[in-house]
Amino acid sequence: MGLDAGRLVERVMMLCAADTQNPPGNESRATEPLAAEFRALGFEVRLDELFPGRPNLVATLANGGGPRFAFNTHCDVVQAGEGWTTPPFAPTLRDGKLFARGACDAKGSLAAMVEACAALAADRHAWSGTLIAAFVADEEVASAGARAFAASRPALDLAVVGEPTNNAVFTAHKGSLRPVVRVKGRTAHSGTPHLGRNAILDAARLLLRIEALAADIAARPGHDLLGSASLTVTRASAGLADNIVPDACDLLLDRRLLPGETEDAAVAEIEALFAAAGVEAEIVARKPTTGGPVATPADHRLVQAALEIARRHGAQADVPRGFPGACDLVHMAAAGAAGIILGPGSLAVAHQPDEHVPLDELHAAAAIYRDIALAMMPA
Repeated sequence: MGLDAGRLVERVMMLCAADTQNPPGNESRATEPLAAEFRALGFEVRLDELFPGRPNLVATLANGGGPRFAFNTHCDVVQAGEGWTTPPFAPTLRDGKLFARGACDAKGSLAAMVEACAALAADRHAWSGTLIAAFVADEEVASAGARAFAASRPALDLAVVGEPTNNAVFTAHKGSLRPVVRVKGRTAHSGTPHLGRNAILDAARLLLRIEALAADIAARPGHDLLGSASLTVTRASAGLADNIVPDACDLLLDRRLLPGETEDAAVAEIEALFAAAGVEAEIVARKPTTGGPVATPADHRLVQAALEIARRHGAQADVPRGFPGACDLVHMAAAGAAGIILGPGSLAVAHQPDEHVPLDELHAAAAIYRDIALAMMPA
């Protein structure tokens, strides 16, 4: 079942040339040409628009009885930033690598998944089931696309999520929660501070409690693949003017969750600190994040098959691993799927200047994706 190496490289260069920086996204620049390609392959295609110019692409090919198997990745990329040696949206081939913003995170995965779908569509006698390509918007900010896709109840059985793993098999990721805690005080003239209540000083009392809780969380039993959960403070802001005692101080917390932990329990634990610190405070917002934690059992047939197939195609895939970032696997799980994370390129160069994907890993990824689908959807 052949793969077209030239077509694959042309596709990833086309996708990387499409500026889909999030914000604002503009993912239609990537999804529109892909939708045309999927229609030509015989897939039923939907473009589910979340916001103007920001659709999810959902392509479906029903091919007899069998599992519902999905390839999933995202069409948005982070901001290009400074420090590039070549223009970030002018894909450049050099030293066996393709350099561009999004090359590994995750348009390399995206292009390789489309190539695998093309190969599978060309030989429908080799497999049986329903093949779904779910290429979503907004993963880099709030996973609005994956959340919307899961809410559509696609009833998935299996999923492969494309993220840069050097084609190794990852089966778990942490969740992230970012509450904004507002510590309340009372304004007064800075010349008569005793007439007010300084919210910064109260926030300092609360921060000592947060520090203690963070140490306790880090000391709890961790996850075999993900290590320990965590809590930290990443932002603080207060004050209306130089001569006013502040009546509010906002603290942005970052709580990383392990499989088995829930957002509600984590929030309750943070809220319990307010009374203990003797301050008036509340959680006034939750910043957007990718979502909660997830883990697929190591002995699942998808995991075991993916390990063997990835090794066969040259990846270092001895055991399942834990993904150090967050991604949309949790939302594929919410749609019913047991899933893995796998894709070409290294997370170490994602979000960096001169992001790149090795061409040998890109070609191997297309073959790995194809072979996993064949193994999971036997004829």
